[in-house]
Amino acid sequence: MKINRKNFGVLSTGEEVYLYTVENEEMSFSVTNFGCVITSIIVPNKNGVKEDIVLGYSNIEGYLNAHGGPYFGAFIGRFANRIAKATFTLNGETYKLDVNDGVNTLHGGFRGYDKMLFSAEEVVTAEGAGVRFMRKSPDGEQGFPGNLLVEVTYLLNNKNEISLEYKAWTDKATPVNFTNHTYFNLSGNPYNTVFNHELMLNASAYTEPSADLIPTGKLINVENDKPFDFRKAKEIGKDFAAVKGGYDHNFAIDRAKDTPNDVLTLNAKAYEPTSGRTLTVCSNQPGIQFYAGNALGGSEGKYGQVHKANQGFCLETQAFPDAPNHDNFPSCILNPGEEYDAKTIFAFGW
Repeated sequence: MKINRKNFGVLSTGEEVYLYTVENEEMSFSVTNFGCVITSIIVPNKNGVKEDIVLGYSNIEGYLNAHGGPYFGAFIGRFANRIAKATFTLNGETYKLDVNDGVNTLHGGFRGYDKMLFSAEEVVTAEGAGVRFMRKSPDGEQGFPGNLLVEVTYLLNNKNEISLEYKAWTDKATPVNFTNHTYFNLSGNPYNTVFNHELMLNASAYTEPSADLIPTGKLINVENDKPFDFRKAKEIGKDFAAVKGGYDHNFAIDRAKDTPNDVLTLNAKAYEPTSGRTLTVCSNQPGIQFYAGNALGGSEGKYGQVHKANQGFCLETQAFPDAPNHDNFPSCILNPGEEYDAKTIFAFGW
C-alpha cells in the first residue's frame, strides 16, 4: 500500500490544499482535504487497462468554482439531501436553514462541507491505508444547532475496497446525515451515458417524492411501480423514459429492523458489460439515493470535458431525505453523549 501527498492549490485565505493518492497493487483513489472530495478512482477493466471511473475536475479551481452542484465526489453535510422549506423543529425550537433549492435546503445549504477545508492525517490500520479528515462545525453553521466534531476516514485495502467512515459528536441535539456524492461511470469513458449499466438495488420500497423531490412521508412498494424495481439487476436505461425527470430517488434498504448499527447490509450492485467492471455498495444506513445524473448537461469536468446528462450515476448511502420533519422515518438526530457512526464500502471488481 502506498500513500502519496502533493499540493493541490492554495485558497484565498492562504491555506494549502493537498491531494492524497492511495494505491494498492491493482487500483488507486485520490482525495483532497478540500471537502473530502474523491477526485478519481482508477481501476483496471477486464483486459487490464486502468481508467478513471469517476467524474470530477482536473484542478482545485473546478471544485472551488462549482456552486449549486454537481457536487462531484463531495463529502456532504451537515445534512445530505433535502429539508423541506429549509426548516425543522427540534425539542420545541424551530431552526431556519439556507434556502438553496427552490424553497428547500439541499446538501447543507450555500456552503456545505464540500466547500470547507479539513485537517488531514495519513493512516494505516488493519483495515487498510488512507486518510482521516477532521473539522469542527460550529453551533449555528448552516443554521444547524450544536458544535459538531466531524471525522471522515477513507481507506483502501488489498481486496479492492474503499471504506468511507463518518463519525460525529455534538454538544446539542442536531440532525446529522453524511454521504458521499461520487459520480460513477464504470465504462471508463466519461462520454458514454450510464444507461447500459446493470443495476441492482436491495430495496423493496422508495420514499414517494413531491414535485420538488421532498418526501411525502409515504413509502411506495416497488412491486407496484415497476420502473423503480431494481431488486433484480436491469439496465439503468430500461425504464428511464417512464420516470418523470429521471431517477433521483431515495430507496429504503431492505435491512432487518433489529440489525446492529455496526453490521453493513448489501445496498447495490452495478455492472458495466463492455469493461467488465463491477461496483458493490454496502452500508449501515437506512437509505440510498440513486441519482442518474439527469442535470449534468453543460457541466464542465476533467480536462475540459463538457458533460451531457446521464454520463454518471450516484449511489448515496444516507438517512432518508427530510427526516427531521417525518416522525415515521428512521431518526437522524444525534444527541450529546452519542456517537454518529456511518460506514459505506465501495467494492470494485473487473
